Amino acid sequence: MANKNLNAAKEAKKDEFYTQLSDIENELRHYREHFRGKTILCNCDDPYESNFFKYFANNFNAFGLKKLIATCYNGSPVQGNELMIDFGDFEAEPKKIAYKVEITEVRDHNNDGRVDLADVRYLIQNDKNVLSILKENGDFRSRECIELLKEADIVVTNPPFSLFREYVAQLMEYEKKFIILGRMSALHYSEIFPYIQKNKIWLGFGFNLSMIYKTPYENTNEANQKYVKAKGLDPNDNYIKVPAITWYTNLDHKKRHEHLITYKDYSPEEYPSYDNFDAIDVNEVASIPKDYMGIMGVPDTYLGQHNPDEYELIGIGSGKLASMVGVKKNYRGRTDLAFTKNNEHKCPYSRILIRKINKS
Repeated sequence: MANKNLNAAKEAKKDEFYTQLSDIENELRHYREHFRGKTILCNCDDPYESNFFKYFANNFNAFGLKKLIATCYNGSPVQGNELMIDFGDFEAEPKKIAYKVEITEVRDHNNDGRVDLADVRYLIQNDKNVLSILKENGDFRSRECIELLKEADIVVTNPPFSLFREYVAQLMEYEKKFIILGRMSALHYSEIFPYIQKNKIWLGFGFNLSMIYKTPYENTNEANQKYVKAKGLDPNDNYIKVPAITWYTNLDHKKRHEHLITYKDYSPEEYPSYDNFDAIDVNEVASIPKDYMGIMGVPDTYLGQHNPDEYELIGIGSGKLASMVGVKKNYRGRTDLAFTKNNEHKCPYSRILIRKINKS
């Protein structure tokens, strides 16, 4: 048991996944109007490696930012190449030091007619007020980082997957706006789904994505290596495909108000009912009946198209949260929805339970 726990703890620390700049650009372009005049915090982002920091630093003036803050958790196991910073007389190597960078202005310091990362590098290396060493370890839960969180308007980062519940709980406690990355499986967390159901968190534009991250971990999976190579990257450089990644946010965007096109008519033959809950099963989002006003169990992928103006989220049809909608657990403690009529078996997939909003 001791070895098992030690191995689990070791695996849980594999949280160093560096998001590619193209993935950041593809998502954040939908929120530009939210950034003007705001203080942005990237509190899981070492400027040595973080493309989140690079993205906001390069676009500081274009977005009209008030301030950009990035914090480093005791440096990073990955030594970056994009932004080399001279720590002067500090004895420890830069990657061993927890520090913060605070930018309130980015100018064309090298007079090349543009503002880019070279100007950011010059700013950090020559302005003593921009870079400072943290007294604590840079953990987002530390007192120093919580004070920075209080100052921020919007938090944008890729938090540690293993600490996602705790990270979101902190954002909600301090009532912060955010755009963050997480696994799709987090939808089922008992700490996360209630926020989604209550319209306090929703999905971004990017949903259920297969993303390639730069990591300090060796990519030894052959299929994963092939996928990385097909995308023009070298798996030997520790690029790893991670499936089922989703953007989570509480900033409004146009996608969540798009009309869900439905065309099928309800019939009891095509849409079986559950025998342990008053709802019908819909096996794909495209098959949601346009004329059914009761509760429907739909696939998880529905949440990527959820429009709160058209449908309400009743609950979830498997896992701990099923008790929220009265689904009884079976003898194994599971809460799978059970079919009746011509489908005498358990529903093999989890279901999001929704109901159409009656606007008449």
